[in-house]
Amino acid sequence: MTASARPPLPFDFMRPVPSFTLLSADLADGGRLGAEQAHAGGNRSPQLSWSGFPPETKSFAVTCFDPDAPTGCGWWHWLLTDLPADTAELPAGAGGGGFPGLPAGAVHGRNDYGSNDFGGAAPPPGHGPHRYVFAVHALPVESLGLAPDTPAAVVSGTLGFLALARAVLVAEYEIPGSPGSPAGQD
Repeated sequence: MTASARPPLPFDFMRPVPSFTLLSADLADGGRLGAEQAHAGGNRSPQLSWSGFPPETKSFAVTCFDPDAPTGCGWWHWLLTDLPADTAELPAGAGGGGFPGLPAGAVHGRNDYGSNDFGGAAPPPGHGPHRYVFAVHALPVESLGLAPDTPAAVVSGTLGFLALARAVLVAEYEIPGSPGSPAGQD
């Protein structure tokens, strides 16, 4: 996969909204995911913090999407909704089993691994670098009212329709090797 043949980022075709600041102690925008965020590594969600969102924000959602997955529709790694408006940070590992560090009421949606948590990067070996788009969506409602098994496309569409603002951080990850060799998912 060449950089010029890359699919668009997930928010390129959504209604434009203002942005705000998203930072991470574990990732740099335009940088590389660490082994901790890889599925075969630590499979640990990164630390995230955000600021500058609209004052009318009533909740947040956090997502991670790989538009470069060879599926025809990308790969959802993380869907976390209904974070209260006073939440401005998630510690590293908040997307893992047992959900440490999450406020009451937060809902983990089903990712494309079929689990309700953060699923780390696992691109096919030799497929080249994949982009992992971490986004925090500022929302005008306290709850999306979506069940944990709601399909990722429905969650994404709802976020695109409702978002007041969005903060995005993009990092890359790749697994060297020959295309078609086993190990990667996305």
